Amino acid sequence: MKFVLRYPLVAGTLVALLAVLALLAAGQEGIAQVAASVYALAVAAYLAVGMVRRLAGGQWGIDILAVTAIISTVLVGEYIASMIIVLMLAGGTALEDYAAGRAKGELTALLERVPQIAHRERNGTPGPGADTAGTDTAAANGGAQTDGQHEDIAATDVEIGDILLVRPGEVVPLDGVLLSESGSFDESSLTGESLPVERTAGDGLMSGSLNGEAAIRMRVTARMEDSQYSRIVALVKEAADSKAPMVRLADRYAVPFTALAYILGAVGWIISGNPARFAEVLVVATPCPLLIAAPVAFLGGMSRAARSGIIVKYAGVLEQLGRIKTVAFDKTGTLTYGRPALVGIRAAGQLSEDQVLQLAASAEQYSSHVLAASVMDAARSRALPFAAATEATEFATHGVRARFDGQDVVVGKPAFVAEWASGVAETDLTSGELAIYVGAGGEFVGSLVMSDPIRQETRRTLGELKELGVGQTIMLTGDALATARHIADEAGLTDVRAECLPPDKVEAVRSLPDRPVMMVGDGVNDAPVLAVADVGIAMGARGSTAAGESADVVIILDDLSKVASAVRIGQRTVQVALQSIWIGITLSVVLMIAAAAGYVPAIAGALTQELVDLATILNALRALGPGRHGAGRAAPAREGARRAPLPG
Repeated sequence: MKFVLRYPLVAGTLVALLAVLALLAAGQEGIAQVAASVYALAVAAYLAVGMVRRLAGGQWGIDILAVTAIISTVLVGEYIASMIIVLMLAGGTALEDYAAGRAKGELTALLERVPQIAHRERNGTPGPGADTAGTDTAAANGGAQTDGQHEDIAATDVEIGDILLVRPGEVVPLDGVLLSESGSFDESSLTGESLPVERTAGDGLMSGSLNGEAAIRMRVTARMEDSQYSRIVALVKEAADSKAPMVRLADRYAVPFTALAYILGAVGWIISGNPARFAEVLVVATPCPLLIAAPVAFLGGMSRAARSGIIVKYAGVLEQLGRIKTVAFDKTGTLTYGRPALVGIRAAGQLSEDQVLQLAASAEQYSSHVLAASVMDAARSRALPFAAATEATEFATHGVRARFDGQDVVVGKPAFVAEWASGVAETDLTSGELAIYVGAGGEFVGSLVMSDPIRQETRRTLGELKELGVGQTIMLTGDALATARHIADEAGLTDVRAECLPPDKVEAVRSLPDRPVMMVGDGVNDAPVLAVADVGIAMGARGSTAAGESADVVIILDDLSKVASAVRIGQRTVQVALQSIWIGITLSVVLMIAAAAGYVPAIAGALTQELVDLATILNALRALGPGRHGAGRAAPAREGARRAPLPG
C-alpha cells in the first residue's frame, strides 16, 4: 500500500497492463487495443501538460520524446509497446528515487540523527563557571542516576551550563564537556573516524557523536542552534537541495539528443516506408538517462564526502574541486597545529626553569591570548601550581601584568616587558621559533621558547595534491617572513606570502593566475579570503563560525589530508557523472540506429531502454565508492585522540 500511494502511476499502469493481457487471453483483442490506447494517450496528455509548463518556463527537457513515443506507438498499432513505455516511464521515477536515496544515504543519515530530547538533571545543576573537573563516585562510574533526578526536555530548550545525562547508545544532543571520569564515543558520522574515541573528564564532546556502553554526565557549552551538529545539519540541508552546473549541462544535452532521435526516426521511416520505424526509434530514445545520471553521481559524491568528514555545501563545488589548479593555505592552525608548544626555557638570573615557567603561567591565566593557553598547559604538564593574583591587567597584543604578594610579574613581547623590568635581552631563536619574555620584581628573569610544529600530514597532503594535478601551492600568513619561509620549506610549498593582513590575502588570491584557486583556512581573519576563492575550505573541527559560513567546504575532522581527499572526490564525481552521461547517450544512439534499421521491435526496444537506464544509474552510483586510486587510503589517526580498545 505504501508503494501504491507513493507511485500511483506505476501501480495503475501495472493494473491496466494486466487487464489488457487478460482481455487478449479472452480473445477480446479489439477491446484490449482500445483500452490500452486510451490509457496510454491519457498518460501522454498528462505528461504533455507538464512539458508545456516547463517549456514556458524556459526549461527544455526530453519529455517531448516520451510523449511522441507513446502517441506514435498507439498510431501504428503497437499498443502493448505503448503500455510498456508508460510503465518504464513510471518505473523510471521509482528507480530514480531509489538511486537518489542510495546516493544521499550519508546525508540523510546525518539529518535523521538530529537529537530531539535531552535528559536534564533537575537539581544541583552547576552554573556555567562551576568547576567540573571532579565528579562524585557515581558519576565517575558511569554517571547514571535515578530517573527521578532527571527530566526529559526538548533539546532546543537546553541552556548553557545545564547538566545532562546521556544514556548508552544515545546521541550526544549538544556540544559540551564530559563530567564523568571517562567515556567512549562513536564520531564516525561527524568525522569519518571508524573507531570509537575515548574521552576523559574535562574533554569536549561534539553533538551528534554516539555514546558507548556506559551512561555519562556532561555540561552543556553551546545551545542547540550553535552546536557542531546543528551547523552540520544546516550545511547538509543546503547541499542536498543544490544543483550542480554539470546537471544543467546534462539538461542541455537533451536538445541535440532529441533532434537526433527525430532525424533517425524519420530516416528509418523514409527508407523503409514503414511508419512503425519512427515509433521504434523513439521507443529506444526514451526515457533518457540524461535526466538521472548526473544528479545521482553528484549526490553520491556529496554523500561520499560526508562519510569522510567533509561537508560540501553545494553540488557545484564538487565540479570546481575536480578542476583545482592552485591551493593557498593559511599557516597557523592549517599547515601547523595552531597550538604552540614549549620547546625550551632560558632562565636569566637566580630562578630555575620551573620557577620561570610557574611565574609566567600564573600571570598568563589572566590572558586570553592563544600563547597563554600553551604556557599554562606546559606548567600543568610539570605539575606546577598557579598562584592567585591580587591584580591583573592584559594589554592586548603586547602581554599581561599581574601582582603576586606585592611583586609585579610581566609576560609578553620584549619591548613590553622592558617597560616594567630591566636587563631584558633578546633570545636567540631558530627559524619557526618565538619567545615569550618574563619579568618579575622589576628584573628580567628569562624567556620561554615556543614553536608551532608543522602537521605530520602536511607534506603527504601536498604530495597528493601534486599527484592530483595541483600545480601551485602557496602560503598566505600574517607571520614574519623568516618563520613563514621555514614552515614553507619544511612543508614543500611552491610559494609563500608573509606579513599579510586580511585584505592582502584577498588580493593575493584574486591575482593568482592558475585557476580555479582553492583557499584553506580556519580563523576569523580567513573568512574574507575563503569567500573570494573559487573554493574555500574551512578546517571546521577547530575553525571559527565565520570561517565555516564563508567557506564552500567544511572539514569536520582536524586533518589537513582531507583537503586532498576533497579534491580526489571532486575529480571522481565529475568523471563518473560524465562517464554515465556518455554511456547513456552511446547505448541509446546504438539502439536508435538499430531500430531505424528494423532490428529492434517496439516492445523489445521499450524493455531494452530500461536496461540502458539501469546500467547508467548503477554506473552513476559508483560515485559513492572511493575509486581505484582512493581504495586502500586509510584516514590517519586523529591527532590527540585516544581510541577505545578493540574486543579481544
